[in-house]
Amino acid sequence: MKPVTSANHLKNNSGQAQTITSLRSKRLSGFIVALVLLAVMMCLSLMIGAKQLSVETVWQALFSNTDSYEHRVILDSRLPRTLLALVVGPAFGLSGALIQAVTRNPLADPGILGVSAGAAFAVAIGVGVFAVGSLSGYVGFALTGALAATIIVYVIGGGAGKKSPSPDQLTLAGVALGAVLSGFTTVMTLMNSEAFSRMLNWTVGSLARKSEGDVWLVLPLIIAGTLAALVISPALNAIAFGEDRASSLGVNVLLIRGIGLGAITLLAGSATAIAGPIGFLGLMVPHCVRWFVGPSQPWIFLYSLVVAPLLLLAADIIGRVVISPTEVPVGIIMGFVGAPILIILVRRRSASKL
Repeated sequence: MKPVTSANHLKNNSGQAQTITSLRSKRLSGFIVALVLLAVMMCLSLMIGAKQLSVETVWQALFSNTDSYEHRVILDSRLPRTLLALVVGPAFGLSGALIQAVTRNPLADPGILGVSAGAAFAVAIGVGVFAVGSLSGYVGFALTGALAATIIVYVIGGGAGKKSPSPDQLTLAGVALGAVLSGFTTVMTLMNSEAFSRMLNWTVGSLARKSEGDVWLVLPLIIAGTLAALVISPALNAIAFGEDRASSLGVNVLLIRGIGLGAITLLAGSATAIAGPIGFLGLMVPHCVRWFVGPSQPWIFLYSLVVAPLLLLAADIIGRVVISPTEVPVGIIMGFVGAPILIILVRRRSASKL
């Protein structure tokens, strides 16, 4: 009996090894495909708008600019918003994946948990009370508001103790805080017409009318948040099995929580400061990615960095042409796309499991 048992054991190990190898190949090939699709979407973003331009025109504008009208459109308008999507898209997508992993809440994102509302409220205070008009000022207030909202939601949800709050508690606390802060933000902007005119385009979420300098301003913060998230991603795999199990495996749960909250603040706060509160992106992307790569947080994070800007660019392109020549802000397009997906996620419980 022993030789048979050993043979079966070796056969099972061999089958498991083949399954793991196959899964890795699937994840790697899918990641390469996502990168290719992102490159294609970047090209389309430079070509499509109120006036359609050819690939040749785009190439000439990038490498042999003649200062023609078409080249100015590409370099002054479409290129900055494409670069912005490549910066804020990963930030929103990764922050959503990180919030879901840290809180173990499959329906968490910067919008639902009040992080975006906290950033928007802080920016409204900066504009209405302190007369802040520059993007650099927006960033400071947005980061402060995002951090404060994250901590408040976590404490209200019961996360001040040794155990993490339940997903239901966090969702209720986040929705409640977001509603209150959004109400205050609306009142402040309506009471100050100048502040309202400054924030109107920002509050709906937009990639338009931004410069390359704006992108460079928030890029270091987003890179720092991204690196922090990637560093703690293996530990988040252990936390997914429960905090007691993670502690027995040597994971410092409290430290991982702190790093995670800091990374969420940098990612969501910086992205919201420059592009406004773009909803649903941080919710959709991790779920779409999880269906393909499984529960591995490092792979979910890597895919989110690519799939999020891909979807954001697609939504931005749709917004340019859906009622051309007028543009629809990308935040509104994401709302139209995200709401049905949220309903599907709620109805398909198995798809929402972490």
